[in-house]
Amino acid sequence: MRQVIHRAKTRGHSNNGWLDSFHTFSFADYYHPERMRFGVLRVLNDDKVAPGKGFDKHPHDNMEIISIPLQGELEHRDSLGNVAVIREGDIQVMSAGSGIRHSEYNKSDSSDVSFLQIWIIPNQHRVAPRYDQISFKGLEKENQLVQILSPYVEDQGVWIYQDAWFYWGSFIEKTEIEYHVHKKGNGVYILVITGSISINNKTFHQRDGIGVWDQDLLTITCYPETQILLMEVPMR
Repeated sequence: MRQVIHRAKTRGHSNNGWLDSFHTFSFADYYHPERMRFGVLRVLNDDKVAPGKGFDKHPHDNMEIISIPLQGELEHRDSLGNVAVIREGDIQVMSAGSGIRHSEYNKSDSSDVSFLQIWIIPNQHRVAPRYDQISFKGLEKENQLVQILSPYVEDQGVWIYQDAWFYWGSFIEKTEIEYHVHKKGNGVYILVITGSISINNKTFHQRDGIGVWDQDLLTITCYPETQILLMEVPMR
């Protein structure tokens, strides 16, 4: 078993007034040679956008881009003609493929919007761009992990061009869960959204992250009032 630990206070940070962002991995002006990625997990940004502000239309290609709002509402527009609003309990995915342009704005003129921006390196390049979103509110079960992303179109949650699985967990009481890795060679990265967890005799708190690989079974103790995002991704 191998692991990497990223405590919340060690993340990169930038604040330009309208965007307050913490970076688990090297991004934009934040560069750390030992924090380039976790396998194919390339970007994990914890973003807060001021009321009425946002990202003007900009391009992406050959990347799977996932957004998960934690608070507030984010309006999405893209060059495919999609106009949508995502909010807490939703997950949005864009397969940028051969090229897509999009913008994201805080829909509120009075409250911040907070969301996770995640980039996954795909296993196919130059695919036709695509957009999708779902609400996983109806899928959630207390004290359990719920699948919100996978490689399969017909599976629960959204899908991407990669052998990756994402799970969301909300825990109201102390719970021990076992997670079995889907595919040999994959690793697991867990971000503590709120609350605290224990893995391998170490405790992690809000916005701490831990990545584990070369281990097929992971035992996680989740404490009361905890939410986590678990991301299983190929390490190569």
